[in-house]
Amino acid sequence: MASIDIADIRKAYGPVPVLHGIDLSIHDGEFVVLVGPSGCGKSTLLRMIAGLEDISAGEIRIDGRRVNDLEPKDRDIAMVFQSYALYPHMTVTENMSYSLRLRRTTKERIAAAISGVAAKLGLDALMERRPRALSGGQRQRVAMGRAIVRAPKAFLFDEPLSNLDARLREQMRGEIKKLHQSLGATSIYVTHDQIEAMTLADRIVAMNSGVVQQVGSPLDLYDRPANLFVAGFIGSPAMNMFDGTYRGAGPAIEVDGGHRIPLQRALQVADGTRLTVGIRPEHIPVGAAGEGGIPAKVELVEPTGLGTILHVRPFGATVKAFTLSRDATAVGDTVAIRLPVERLHLFDGQSGQRVS
Repeated sequence: MASIDIADIRKAYGPVPVLHGIDLSIHDGEFVVLVGPSGCGKSTLLRMIAGLEDISAGEIRIDGRRVNDLEPKDRDIAMVFQSYALYPHMTVTENMSYSLRLRRTTKERIAAAISGVAAKLGLDALMERRPRALSGGQRQRVAMGRAIVRAPKAFLFDEPLSNLDARLREQMRGEIKKLHQSLGATSIYVTHDQIEAMTLADRIVAMNSGVVQQVGSPLDLYDRPANLFVAGFIGSPAMNMFDGTYRGAGPAIEVDGGHRIPLQRALQVADGTRLTVGIRPEHIPVGAAGEGGIPAKVELVEPTGLGTILHVRPFGATVKAFTLSRDATAVGDTVAIRLPVERLHLFDGQSGQRVS
């Protein structure tokens, strides 16, 4: 396996810039997930690593070797696509062995390589079928197997689970994670699904508008998002956001709508600074009206099975609170919520960058 180093990578289509100076080092054996909304540049970056897109500026090194001008076949990487890209006229065996046959690998070595990978992926009983006789999950396993038998320096995954239904995606996430743990392969995985990113990654690279917003472990991005974009993108249900003003005397935040939140310590910002306050729904305790806290009228109730998402309106803003309770809270009821200061995320109202 190999490390991958990306230095000041830029991409433009004519006068339109798409990537704006990406710097990233991926360690040998690491599983890194590029996550962000459609159009953020994550798939473009992956295709540049693979050699499927030209590099406008910057440098990419795989295992210390500069690959900017190398053809895809010379980079010793394997890519798993969203569309599977299997040959419809070939059996599973023929699809998986195709790249080895092109290299004129001996039949004995091909058979040994395919046999081991097929067993690992649970494909033993499917080897003589053609793609049309396979389910979506089985086709994805074959595409992964075809990549694995090549024993490349790195694996690149371009939204490989997007075509699968929710239950099959969950199953395949587990398969991919177990496979990574077994192979120890350097892997880069592109997705717009933050659940995939959180469950699969050693490190997440959050991207937006061609810029890296934050790099860190899944819990780094969940616990301390660097800015409003990361805070809003990571986590389900999404983080609540509401506006307020910092008051140094106290210190406290005056939330638009009239509520005052005392802080445990002063912030390194000027008195009167406009802030955006964030708190995750699962960090908002919910109690009965009259038990203390902020009175809030229930506007919407969403049962999830595990618990309930309540949409409440405590001070002129709609706030979501997640509770494990299944009691008979109904639209129109009044509950009491608390906003624990230790759970608050504070962002500068203009730049959107984290201040606390």
